[in-house]
Amino acid sequence: MKLPIIAYGDPILRKKAEEIDEDYPDLKEIIANMFETMYAAHGVGLAAPQIGLSIRLFVVDASPFAEDDEGEVDSTLKDFKKVFINPIIVEETGEKWAFGEGCLSIPDINEDVMRPERVLINYLDEDFEEHEVELTGLAARVVQHEYDHIEGKLFIDRIGALKKTMLKNRLDNISKGMIRVGYKMKFPNPKKKR
Repeated sequence: MKLPIIAYGDPILRKKAEEIDEDYPDLKEIIANMFETMYAAHGVGLAAPQIGLSIRLFVVDASPFAEDDEGEVDSTLKDFKKVFINPIIVEETGEKWAFGEGCLSIPDINEDVMRPERVLINYLDEDFEEHEVELTGLAARVVQHEYDHIEGKLFIDRIGALKKTMLKNRLDNISKGMIRVGYKMKFPNPKKKR
């Protein structure tokens, strides 16, 4: 089932999410709905706070990044579809590099964000099996972006103050529901109907 995505301005996006265990109600259904919602919105990642659940869970599928402009296929991204439950970033290393990031909760805004090129992350999968993996490049970036969500951070927190000031009106419009998107959203301060 496609769920509405929580828009910028909702306090849940600024809250540090809680850990869960195997007994969390309807977890398999939530995960399936998150993938369906993410695909319908043409995203590559979706965190539980973005669907209104303050739990440490996110899903990613970076396969849209697998083919570059020259038609080269990156096999690490081609099959990079994962569920992350209770993840912990153990270490971020390497040179920081810029990449234009966007967010389903902040539609139509893309900004260059600096992030380290490598991340070591420990997490549980959908079967509550533990994994620890090192990711690089775009796979690392997608995971870092979604991890920020469960920490109550947004990609716009990682851009300069001047750029953020320049985006203020657009961000305010998103929080008021004064934006058109091709997927269902839930706005914290919808504009009043006249």
